[in-house]
Amino acid sequence: MKPATREWVRCGEEDYDVATALMRRRTRTAGNSIGFHCQQCVEKYLKARPEEAGLIVPRTHDLVVLLQLLLPVEPLWVSFAPALRGLNDYAVRFRYPGHVATRADARSALKLCRSLRGDVRLSRGLPRN
Repeated sequence: MKPATREWVRCGEEDYDVATALMRRRTRTAGNSIGFHCQQCVEKYLKARPEEAGLIVPRTHDLVVLLQLLLPVEPLWVSFAPALRGLNDYAVRFRYPGHVATRADARSALKLCRSLRGDVRLSRGLPRN
């Protein structure tokens, strides 16, 4: 794995660790932040793939756009589309007043994140954990 790819993975893991730590809190759930870090984790894992392939890493937070760019090199990832759509709103919408993610929303975002993160890690030869 290229050093730059490893850096994307490291950054994704940091977001994953933050999201899981926030979810463990018993009070002040911080659903918006959990969702944001879940989205960011997946975004960074998706951006690691073009980095590893020597392609340009696009400057977008839209997970579906990233997926479309990756399908020529990872056609089986098409199955990720519904989950990616489910995380997309957490990149921007929930970061501002007027939208509040509930604990159930945060739990759902973390479940999607865990699944996507695990699948991407497996496809890249990394342990699923």
